[in-house]
Amino acid sequence: MTLATGTQQAGLPVLPHWETVPDDLAAAIREIKPALRARIESSGRTVEEVFAVVEEVFAVVEERVRARLAEIRADQERGESVWPVIDYADIANGTVTPEQFDKLRRRGCLVVRGHFERDQALAWDASIVDYVERNEFFENYQGPGDDFFGSVGSKPEIYPIYWSQAQMEARQSDRMATVQSFLNSLWKHESEGVRWFDPNRDALYPDRIRRRPPGADSNGLGTHLDPGTLDLWLTQAYQQAFRHLFDGSVEEYDPWDAAHRTAGPQYPGTTMCSAFRTFQGWTALSDMDHDQGVLHTVPIPEAMAYLMLRPLLADVPDDDMCGVTTNQVFPADEKWHPLLMEALTGIPDVRAGDSVWWHCDMIHSVAPITDQKGWGNVMYIPAAPWCPRNEEYAAKVREAFLTGSSPSDFPEEHYERTWPDRFDVGRLNETGRRGLDLD
Repeated sequence: MTLATGTQQAGLPVLPHWETVPDDLAAAIREIKPALRARIESSGRTVEEVFAVVEEVFAVVEERVRARLAEIRADQERGESVWPVIDYADIANGTVTPEQFDKLRRRGCLVVRGHFERDQALAWDASIVDYVERNEFFENYQGPGDDFFGSVGSKPEIYPIYWSQAQMEARQSDRMATVQSFLNSLWKHESEGVRWFDPNRDALYPDRIRRRPPGADSNGLGTHLDPGTLDLWLTQAYQQAFRHLFDGSVEEYDPWDAAHRTAGPQYPGTTMCSAFRTFQGWTALSDMDHDQGVLHTVPIPEAMAYLMLRPLLADVPDDDMCGVTTNQVFPADEKWHPLLMEALTGIPDVRAGDSVWWHCDMIHSVAPITDQKGWGNVMYIPAAPWCPRNEEYAAKVREAFLTGSSPSDFPEEHYERTWPDRFDVGRLNETGRRGLDLD
């Protein structure tokens, strides 16, 4: 049996916490919600008063969102984008302007234009096709290995391939490391006498590829977020990470503060990520227009405060966290989060070699598409700075790399174990070796 334990901090009421998945989820939720309310109320404010502050913040955000929607329409008429767009050369040369930097922090998402040369990205795309065809992947494909990406109508659309030359070359490239360090630097990574992560060293986090052909129909992916599920409320590390939301000091909440997020446990599940990612991301391997089933986000990093406090209001059942549960993604929807859904905004047109990034707590979705025009190909590469949590996962990644296995965060499909031409240890450069902790 998994038992709840409690901690006392700074004279605040005890919060029970479960470092592994509770045996009775509904009972744990019924226990944590009044405990969180009591802690908030100990600050002299009721939950409703605390949430009113959040609502007040988002009332301002709503005005800004409506203004930004008008800006989006105007920008689209001018052929511009509401998303922050920064040239790779400016990141590499340190010439990103204060205005660009401020916009990036406010919106929490970014397109890096020309991250890789277009010809390089197209060559990587072609090499992936050669790789899977040489190894008879399509003849042996067993169907989607998880329910989440299976919903897109994979035939396949998501390839469970991790160790191709193209993916590994991109992951360990100097250009990738430059952008990852830039994105990591947006976060507060030192506080309370602790260095929570190293912004200039990333763990090599292997993920899959997507190849959606012209003429394809895809169901897309609904609005959700990926930092965790019930563990965000129920584990001690996350209770500390979201301390300002749970002790009545919501004005001090900073979505860019990494404190207590880089060492704690995460509940296992088919869509979990064992690593701490400052940003999720992908690199385009084809040109994609903004209306062709692309990524959308709610470009408000502070929205996490709304999402975490919303279940504590009186209109949510005692054993419900607005639909959040284990073994599924964290949902965001019109029922509980209608204000946030108004801000859902798609990426601009991207070209092969561009990369797309969004804050790890950000609500996102992939739009459905019928009869897609052109290819929709990406390889998923996040920013996952070196920290205790990522160092622990690196050992599992290293074993998967050496054996050609599917990494432990993903379904156990293991297509590449017998493929003789997968990327091998002899091709790792210094960045790759450091990312796998081989030195």
